Amino acid sequence: MPDREEKNYFMKLFSIVLLLLTAIASSFGAQQPSQKQAAASDQLGMTCTQILQMSSTDWITHFNGKVNPANGASPGAAASANKSSGETPEAQATLRAIAVYGKCYGARTDRLAASLGKSGKGPLMGVRGNFRDFETALNNFTALALGGAQPPADPVKTALAALYEKQFRYALYQSYEQKPVNQAPPAPKEATAAPATAAAADQKPSATRITDPMTLAKNRFGDLLAALPEDERHEIHAAFGEIFEKGSIGERWKIEIYRYAIYILKSPKDTPFSPPPF
Repeated sequence: MPDREEKNYFMKLFSIVLLLLTAIASSFGAQQPSQKQAAASDQLGMTCTQILQMSSTDWITHFNGKVNPANGASPGAAASANKSSGETPEAQATLRAIAVYGKCYGARTDRLAASLGKSGKGPLMGVRGNFRDFETALNNFTALALGGAQPPADPVKTALAALYEKQFRYALYQSYEQKPVNQAPPAPKEATAAPATAAAADQKPSATRITDPMTLAKNRFGDLLAALPEDERHEIHAAFGEIFEKGSIGERWKIEIYRYAIYILKSPKDTPFSPPPF
């Protein structure tokens, strides 16, 4: 008799466990379509091709205008969302917009990499290895710089940094695409030199104004580093140097790397040094 009761007990226990597993499985299965539907709805009925035809800034403004019409109507809505802590509805909408743009941007890079791989025109193993080292160094700098930025980066700035970092992988594969040969531009016509006048000769040379983009970027980056505490400054500067020391591949995008670093280190109150990369 006890054996029969024990058997019934285990049968009931087995049935309960089976029901629980079935419920968990069905719940998990139901979540996947809803997550896919949510991701698709965040594209606002647009394809990734259509989204990437817009700049990331324009897409964020467009997305906020659709999700939060009252805030999107204001020209400063996107800027104010970028300065928020990430907990406001505007900032949450901005984070969703960044996620959509990043997903589309990454998918385009993946398609290009796969296409070049099939045709045998993509980067060789050594180049891909160098790029991985470059990415590791860049990620290390980004983590340190976001933590050392004043004020510390909020979720929106962190998400934008991750988005802007995607430019380098796309640039790598894009450089291997077959490009049409450009025709040489027509030779410029020789300009007739104007005769020197006494007034021109008497003019004093004006103060030299720096216009070289690379020099301007280096100077701005140096100013931002100088504003950091000494320990953080040395650590972040060393991490930045490793981006170029890990391999020559970083030299391809030197100005872009400096602009990326400036974006991370600058305060949200500062005037943007350069427009977003895309």
